[in-house]
Amino acid sequence: MLRQDHFLIILIGLALFLPMLGAVHLFDWDEINFAECAREMVLSGNWFRPQIDFEPFWEKPPMFIWFQAVSMQLFGINEFAARFPNALCGLLTLLLVYQIGLRLHDRMFGWLWVLAWIGSILPHLYFRSGIIDPWFNLFIFAGLYGFIEFRWQFFCKQGDASFWVRYRHLLLGGLSLGLAVLTKGPTAFLIAFLVLGLYWARYRFKGKGYFQHMVLFGLAALVAPLIWFGTELILHGPWFISEFVTYQIRLFSTKDSGHGGFLGYHFLVLLIGCFPASIFAIVNLWGDRQLEDEMLESSTLDSCKRSDFGTWMQILFWVVLILFTIVQTKIVHYSSLAYFPITYLGAVTVWRGFRWNYFPKISMILMPTLAILVGGAVAVLPWLGNHVDALKPLFQKDAFALANLDAHVHWYWFQSLPGFVLIAASLGSLYFWVNQRSWPSAQLLFTGGAIFTASTLVLIVPNIEAYSQRAAIDFYESKCEEDCFVRTVGFKSFANLFYSCKRPVFGDQKQDEYEQLAHGIPTKPVYFVAKVTNLGELPTLADCHELYRKNGFVFYKREMGR
Repeated sequence: MLRQDHFLIILIGLALFLPMLGAVHLFDWDEINFAECAREMVLSGNWFRPQIDFEPFWEKPPMFIWFQAVSMQLFGINEFAARFPNALCGLLTLLLVYQIGLRLHDRMFGWLWVLAWIGSILPHLYFRSGIIDPWFNLFIFAGLYGFIEFRWQFFCKQGDASFWVRYRHLLLGGLSLGLAVLTKGPTAFLIAFLVLGLYWARYRFKGKGYFQHMVLFGLAALVAPLIWFGTELILHGPWFISEFVTYQIRLFSTKDSGHGGFLGYHFLVLLIGCFPASIFAIVNLWGDRQLEDEMLESSTLDSCKRSDFGTWMQILFWVVLILFTIVQTKIVHYSSLAYFPITYLGAVTVWRGFRWNYFPKISMILMPTLAILVGGAVAVLPWLGNHVDALKPLFQKDAFALANLDAHVHWYWFQSLPGFVLIAASLGSLYFWVNQRSWPSAQLLFTGGAIFTASTLVLIVPNIEAYSQRAAIDFYESKCEEDCFVRTVGFKSFANLFYSCKRPVFGDQKQDEYEQLAHGIPTKPVYFVAKVTNLGELPTLADCHELYRKNGFVFYKREMGR
């Protein structure tokens, strides 16, 4: 039965995460940023140090970029290859949460946790993306679980077991945390030890050997990053590491342009973005009601582990939410590690409904409310797409967004179906929930959520991309075979590098700085791309003429040798 479940989970994951994975262009910034790093790694043969525009890129360590580069070696340099590593991460995540759920609860709970992942909007979506966070989050969660499992076994009699048998979960957990550091940076270390420290503080810093175990866990976590950082220091000196650390500090203490947000930003993102798991999880974000229910039946070791794991998940949720509320830069995926506790605690509510007929009223209220809000917003998009004039008054102060709406995008009635599927599934689930039938309620709601997310990615997202960036990307792709320079002016982008297939440049051959291209004598034709709201000096540059304008982007050309 267990093997059949694993096989079925893999089939479901492949069916949801792989089809049309490369059907939409990569999105600026993050998706294209990392894909471009991987592309340059493949082209340059420099697999040790990440680079962007063939210059050192100190913002991220290389682990995820290695995954993408290997994928590009297998599948070519394209969108599918850039996103394929996260599809694999999705499979591993589903198998891991099933196994933990089965171990702590039962087979039904394992499936509930899997359904919560694939049936919730952002957790599902991120496994079809090309960003770092899915692997970063998986490594952190696996690391913490290794520590938790070790502590549970530490208090069991292990006889004359060897050091490895007794400490393997702790050491492997530390290694996993180290891989998280090597994937995105020291934030992994900060999050993990905030969770460990707060758990210890909750029990008034009691617990046999807890501090020593944290130290050993931390030392194991340092192994992988020190190999890379240490080698970098020996080969190239401290400059790269210094820039990396400076960037990490700036990311926490200042607000990146265009990435600010209000105080409750991440709470709202998690509530709506993790629907429907969030509506079940919200009642379990604090307190220990599960233990009270289980005490009515028995006080077994398994029930204590379940209660303890719930505490760990609550602490992890609040650490992530508060930490990234404090961080000045507000980006949706910064709080994505919270998907683990949200999906777990959501599954707990459904499981408790099956075991003890516990059906919180807040879930009954939020279930149709959020479904109608989210599903209705998607269902109305085709109508709005065919009546863009109704939207234009809202963007009168943003000339670029207003010009985006001029894109010729075809909308059809059936593109509304994902929204109606979500609403229908929610109303059907509400019927079962009100009648205290939690298992069919969860099956229907999470299945509807999975269909909604997968079909929205196929039917809606390509049209959104057509408004936001396709005009520019089509232009970049048209220059892929031409020996030329393609440069953006007035806005940050990595799309011009990836989609114009920029070639490696070395040493004195690097002549594509803006001043050289705009005021010097270029050795190749130069193409400038700007937004209609910020043309800079392009209209007045000598020997530079406008080619055309499209959907808010303006394209210029400067001939070589002038």
